[in-house]
Amino acid sequence: MRKIDIGKELQHLIGKEKVKSSLDWRVIYSYDGTPTGYRGIPDVVVFPETTEDVSKVLAFANEERIPVYPRGAGSGLTGGAAPASEGGIVISTEKMNRILEIDEDNLGVLTEPGVVTYDLQKEVEKRGLFYPPDPSSYKYSTIGGNIAENAGGPRCVKYGVTKDYVMQLEVVFADGTVANVGSKAVKSVAGYNLKDLIVGSEGTLAFITKAYLKLIPAPEAVRTAMAIFPKVEQAAQAVADMFKAKVIPTACEFLDKNSIIAVENYAKLGLPTYAEGLLIIEVDGYEAIVDELINRVAEVCKKAGAEEIKIATDLQEREAIWTARRALSPAIVQLKPKKINEDVVVPRSKIPDLIKNVYKIADKYNLMVVNFGHAGDGNIHVNFMYEPKEEDRVEKAVREVFLLTLDLEGSVSGEHGIGWMKKEFLPLEAKDALEKMKAIKRALDPNNILNPGKIF
Repeated sequence: MRKIDIGKELQHLIGKEKVKSSLDWRVIYSYDGTPTGYRGIPDVVVFPETTEDVSKVLAFANEERIPVYPRGAGSGLTGGAAPASEGGIVISTEKMNRILEIDEDNLGVLTEPGVVTYDLQKEVEKRGLFYPPDPSSYKYSTIGGNIAENAGGPRCVKYGVTKDYVMQLEVVFADGTVANVGSKAVKSVAGYNLKDLIVGSEGTLAFITKAYLKLIPAPEAVRTAMAIFPKVEQAAQAVADMFKAKVIPTACEFLDKNSIIAVENYAKLGLPTYAEGLLIIEVDGYEAIVDELINRVAEVCKKAGAEEIKIATDLQEREAIWTARRALSPAIVQLKPKKINEDVVVPRSKIPDLIKNVYKIADKYNLMVVNFGHAGDGNIHVNFMYEPKEEDRVEKAVREVFLLTLDLEGSVSGEHGIGWMKKEFLPLEAKDALEKMKAIKRALDPNNILNPGKIF
């Protein structure tokens, strides 16, 4: 690689005001939400405003073999948006933040990648429309980042994850080539499905510059309930029984005993700290059916052993129930100085086995564990809370949790992606398919400039 001033070259290509190379800017964009900090400081941070800007930056980076790190809001938890080593270019999408069209006739929305998910949801709701994916970071994460990670959230149990709403993408490949993949039509089988290949690829195959997303009509009504269980196995069984009863909840969130205690100590909600399991269940649909659905949920929970069931009668009570879930993150960080959060997922029927054995692993290594998550789709967030001196034991425990998850026919990541945090564990799951994944990466990015050091 010839010796060049990357910042000056990029200023010449896309404009001085879109390029930042001072140390303060570079440090700010050297890390994301990953708890273990940063691995390197980029040479420069750029803020493109158009697809043409992105194309110019990538063509230059590809020619000079300079690593490029796509970035949305930097809210990811596995290092996906942070440089994997010193140097390179961070490309932030925060200035590509326009909703370009709300297509009410075809139930779609055309958006740039830097639009915040919450802002998009609120804008389409004004038209009586609904964009369901709701990762916990939805108030600050961006559509581009959600697509790159194939983000989920509580509502995906009923409505699916981000990929189920991506119809067409405008992308820039590593060499600067711009292409549309997918279609605005409801159906298309024209050639390979490159659109779905790019969704969830964590910025390693192409840079997303526009997305056409599917919308659906907003539900008429919502009902919310909370169920308290003396035993964690009862809560897990209630989840399985709910689906057997042909009820597909909009959301079904689980909190274990340590979660309940942490939230109660933090928020003083009156939660029973003796309970080992708590479920928050939400249903939606036509006004005429939601009461029947939530009553059916209550009956299932009662038969599974729930000691207390609360059904919200108004918006205030509904918000009070959801406070127990929303207070979790600030509550558990007070338990220990450090936390590692793994987002494993198993078939719903195997949730009881997962939780029971996670507790055994925590006991084996004398660690505190807090389990919560999207029980409706089998996605449990296993949080080891620990002191710095316990780091070695935590690493061993995490590996055992991953092996347990795979034994239960699950996946090492349901939402957060691989990034650099989990890449050593991907071979445990991908096995023979891993080499095919690497071949795809080589074909689309032969110089390995797009988010290098991630996934593999």
